[in-house]
Amino acid sequence: MIRKYSTTLHGHRTSFSLEPAFHDELKAIAIERDLPLAALIRDIDDERGIEGNLSSALRLHVLGWLKRKANGAA
Repeated sequence: MIRKYSTTLHGHRTSFSLEPAFHDELKAIAIERDLPLAALIRDIDDERGIEGNLSSALRLHVLGWLKRKANGAA
């Protein structure tokens, strides 16, 4: 089931929709990188450019992180 989450990016409120498993992994990544979750989401948003949406960018970031970690490169 997809849930809606809210955060503030560069002073503006925004929302994104994710499955709880992806949100849990984002929180784990933020902890591992010693970042607040909002800062991690802001960084991912800044890197995504104008293509795609925030929800997709967050999922792709989690996927990439887990793949790099599985290969020993995170």
